[in-house]
Amino acid sequence: MLDFFISPAHAQDAGAGGGIAQIVMLVGFVLIFYFLLWRPQAKRAKQHKQLVSNLDKGDEIVIGGGLVGRITKVNDEFLTIEISEGTEVNVQKNAVAAVLPKGTIKSI
Repeated sequence: MLDFFISPAHAQDAGAGGGIAQIVMLVGFVLIFYFLLWRPQAKRAKQHKQLVSNLDKGDEIVIGGGLVGRITKVNDEFLTIEISEGTEVNVQKNAVAAVLPKGTIKSI
């Protein structure tokens, strides 16, 4: 009905370039996903794995729940941390959020 506004030659050209534009847009989304989501997450996972593997007796740590303590025993999967004088808790190694500098517990 409104064909007189668009000539048939212009309508045919628009369909030919649409496929390439969609592929370029899809590749762009994949690159954005890679650089904004996957790569930073993989980097954080690698750093956490290294942090967990370097834990040793006497280190002062913070676990995911917010408890602060000193490591008294290290096993394959679990740590025993002393959160206060005479109070020890067993936690998984993966629960460790950060290693604190020596003397942090005394300053709290």
